[in-house]
Amino acid sequence: MSGPIGLHGGGEYLPGDERFLDALLEAAARAASGKAAFETDDEAGDVTGHSLEPAGGVVDRGVGWVRPIRIVIVPTAAARGRPDLAAATGQAAFERRASAGDHGRIEVSVARIVDAESATDPDHVGRILTADLVHFPGGDPDLIPAVLGGSPALSALRSAWHGGTVVAGASAGAMGLAEWTWTAHGGVRGLGFVPGIAVVPHYDDVRRTRWQAALDDLAPGGIGYLGLDERTGVIAEPNGSTGRSWRVAGQGAAHWFARGASSPVIARHGDVLDLPA
Repeated sequence: MSGPIGLHGGGEYLPGDERFLDALLEAAARAASGKAAFETDDEAGDVTGHSLEPAGGVVDRGVGWVRPIRIVIVPTAAARGRPDLAAATGQAAFERRASAGDHGRIEVSVARIVDAESATDPDHVGRILTADLVHFPGGDPDLIPAVLGGSPALSALRSAWHGGTVVAGASAGAMGLAEWTWTAHGGVRGLGFVPGIAVVPHYDDVRRTRWQAALDDLAPGGIGYLGLDERTGVIAEPNGSTGRSWRVAGQGAAHWFARGASSPVIARHGDVLDLPA
C-alpha cells in the first residue's frame, strides 16, 4: 500500500495556509508511526514496538522519544529561481506549525535537487528514502518531470512512497506529481503518482479564462482536471480495498472536472472528493 498524496493550489507556506500545513503534519505523523514499528532503534540495536502519542511524534512505549517526524523539502521546481529561499521558507513554515500545534517534534531537511547531477546525489537519495513527508514547493512545472525522470532520486521517492511516506506538492510541485502537466512548450507527462488527473493550481486566478479548452488540446484522453484555489489542497490517504479518500483542507475550494465536464464538483475544507486516483 502506497502512502498519502497531497496536492496544493499554491501560496504554500504563507499566512492563511495553516489548515493545509496542519493536515500534512498529521498525515506525516501517521506515516511515521506506521513505519516506526519496522525501524531499528540505533541505541538499543533492536526493533521495538512504536506508537503515536496524542501529543504527536514517534515514540517507543519503553524507551520514550525515538525520533522526530522527518520532513524533506525538494525545491526542484524553483531551480531556475531561488530554490534555497523556497526551501528555507518551507522549513520555517513547518517548524512554525509544529511548534504551534500538537504535532510533536519534527526534523526538516532539504534535498537540493535542481539538476540531473544533484538527482543522483546519495545524500539527497538517502534523505528521501528515510522521510515521512517529502514536499515539493512551486516554481516551473516542466522541471520536476525533466530533472527527476529516470533518476535515483525518483526511484527513492517511489520506494519511500510505497513504504508509507507522504508525497506532496504545491502549485508546480503538485502539477509534476500528476499524470499529465503542461509547460510553456506544451503538455508533458508528469511523474504519475496521481493517475487520471492534471492539476490546475491558483484556480481562483484562472477560473475565468478558457483554460480547460486549451488544456484539452494538450492532454491525452481520460484526463480530468483538479482546480485548486491558493492556500487549499487535497490529501488522499489509502483507504483499504476502497482506494483513496481525498479530503479538502484550506481556506478555499477544490474544483473537480471529470473528463469532458463543463462544470465542476466543488468541495471545501473537510469535504471529501471522489477522484479517479
